[in-house]
Amino acid sequence: MSPPITPTTPVSPKEYDIQVATVEDKEEILNFLRKFFFKDEPLNKFLGLIDEKTPTCLDLEDFSTKEIDNNLNLKAVHNGKIIGISLNGLLKRGYLEEEDDLHITDPKFVKIVRLLERVSKESDVFARFPDSDTAVTVKILSVNDAYRGQGIARELVNKTRELAKQIGAGFITVDCTSHFTALAVKKLGFELHYKLNYADHKENDEVVFKPELPHEAVTVYVQKI
Repeated sequence: MSPPITPTTPVSPKEYDIQVATVEDKEEILNFLRKFFFKDEPLNKFLGLIDEKTPTCLDLEDFSTKEIDNNLNLKAVHNGKIIGISLNGLLKRGYLEEEDDLHITDPKFVKIVRLLERVSKESDVFARFPDSDTAVTVKILSVNDAYRGQGIARELVNKTRELAKQIGAGFITVDCTSHFTALAVKKLGFELHYKLNYADHKENDEVVFKPELPHEAVTVYVQKI
């Protein structure tokens, strides 16, 4: 997550609610992501995945919202407006052997998907928790620029933890492509499980991603429930 780029708007905890997001929220969530997440995410930004010529990437949007109906996704709402989201997925032991039904065609986004697939295989989060067969993964954690620094991300993660516990998940995992996201989840008590420097991820002997500093690595953080 990037630091605030606009003045913050003070909001007390009683002025916003954390709610489960549903399919009916999909378009509003996508509008939120287009404004506050997609264009600033380090890998998207480096590849020019979102720009003036291509303001949307359907593969990216489908990938981000493919589990919107799993009752694990959360939104922070203030005065009827979404000011933060946590898009969460369900993982089960053996998920790496399952085929994804999404057909990715965007050549730039394919590079990101290949990186994430490598990270999933090499990090092997279930090996760290041999007694757990189910986990929740935080895929996207984002807060409206004007409301950052007020604990909203923390509340979204706390609620995610509650939902994960209710379904019997043994741990939560977060893949962090952003240095700022990694710092945020570390402050929330997550432990570093895996790290891959972008300089070490190559295709045809060429480094694939060279995002701006301080984004030097993709990391996986975990927290036992």
